[in-house]
Amino acid sequence: VQLQASGGGLVQAGGSLRLSCAASGSVSTITAMGWYRQTLGSPRDLVTVSTNGGTTTYADSVKGRFTISRDNAKNTVLLQMNSLKPEDTAVYYCAATLGNPILSSLGGSMTYEYWGQGTLVTVSS
Repeated sequence: VQLQASGGGLVQAGGSLRLSCAASGSVSTITAMGWYRQTLGSPRDLVTVSTNGGTTTYADSVKGRFTISRDNAKNTVLLQMNSLKPEDTAVYYCAATLGNPILSSLGGSMTYEYWGQGTLVTVSS
């Protein structure tokens, strides 16, 4: 499975961005996809994940502002980010797993074995 993320950029606080991640390869075996983010010197943290069964998990910090959606026909996962804050500034990574969706829905990054290259989101104050 290969993942290609796009859509990052610079936005003012309060603005919106949409990230997209296209999956290729053995996409029929994917059981969950999601987004993580990382800042320099910090671990990679959960943003949101979505299983094939429709279970979604969001980090508390983004609930009500970010929305994950999946287009299974196009093998893509989208992240709509609204009401962005400077603290949302990070490199965002899309992730996919072929593993147990129950475990994947918990959001632990260790349960995801495929990662995109990362896209930088910068939110200015």
